[in-house]
Amino acid sequence: MNSQRAILSNESNYTVFRVGDKVIRFRAPYSLEHYTEVKEWNHGYIVAMAKYKQNDRPEEEYIDLIPVLKNLYFDPDTFLAPIKEVSVVNG
Repeated sequence: MNSQRAILSNESNYTVFRVGDKVIRFRAPYSLEHYTEVKEWNHGYIVAMAKYKQNDRPEEEYIDLIPVLKNLYFDPDTFLAPIKEVSVVNG
């Protein structure tokens, strides 16, 4: 997998962020069905569209990876530097 492209998805009650051979999972809102697109990627900050059970249409979701990476003892600057693009993959 190209380390310049990351993948955003979800599994069960978790958001999944994959880049290269690294996979980071963290709790997602209980009503999240899936992500539909990434609208913006800004060095660790993601604006994505997400489909929730209680809403017929996707709505904006904001994900800040910096505190997640720090809690996992990753250096955010080193980890995020090569990532140029984030895409959604479902299923």
